[in-house]
Amino acid sequence: MVLESAQSVGSLRDFCRREGINEVYVSVSERGQMMTESGMSRMIDVLHRGDIRVEALFSSENADEGGAHLEKLLERAQTILQFNQRHPRERFDGLHLDLEPQQRPENKGPGNLRFLPGLVEAYRAVRGVAEPAGLTVNADIQNKLLKGSLEERRMLLSALPRLTLMMYEVSSPNDGDSVQEKSEKVKTSSEKFLDMAYEGLSDSHVAKMAIALRTPDYNELLPTMLKALEEANRENPHYLGWARHSYNDTLQGAH
Repeated sequence: MVLESAQSVGSLRDFCRREGINEVYVSVSERGQMMTESGMSRMIDVLHRGDIRVEALFSSENADEGGAHLEKLLERAQTILQFNQRHPRERFDGLHLDLEPQQRPENKGPGNLRFLPGLVEAYRAVRGVAEPAGLTVNADIQNKLLKGSLEERRMLLSALPRLTLMMYEVSSPNDGDSVQEKSEKVKTSSEKFLDMAYEGLSDSHVAKMAIALRTPDYNELLPTMLKALEEANRENPHYLGWARHSYNDTLQGAH
């Protein structure tokens, strides 16, 4: 576990302060093994003292299928609720979902959103247990989901109050583009996806959307690209802010 020691948590806090990050999404289980309770408590205490929100991140490729797969996800969510009850001073602020039914072969291909109703039901099920316990819920999504019909997008955007678009592969380190050209791609792509997501939706109860960029697409230029993303969208009422993936990439780059 990356954050099991006091030193590693302090390093994360310092990184967040340097980079202007005010919330983190932490995978609290690895290969089925949960982070220790003392490790979670220490991590949250250190980050909260740095004014950094902490969300527990859970992943699944099958929760949209319901049944045992969804029950497993809900059980993991319940572990966080129970932890919060035992640690009212060092409690998680929210749950962050990385549900990826699009990774299964039957769900691949452009326009193939057959999994969307089940995905939305999984989001709603987690929200149903999290919000009464004072936890926010956010979920990572791919741009494929924004290309659905008006009704499909309404279904998605009304399922949770917050979503994070993983805006990957807009550029690459070796594509030959200048910094200015990469920045323009970030601006135009993000504006396009936000317009696509909310077109025709005047509902007030739809999710706000953060947009995430990742280190492998930009390497040391990532902070510059995040600044361009913010400049392009800060006035958009649907825009929640930027996110970056991931802290682990930063650690690996340091070795």
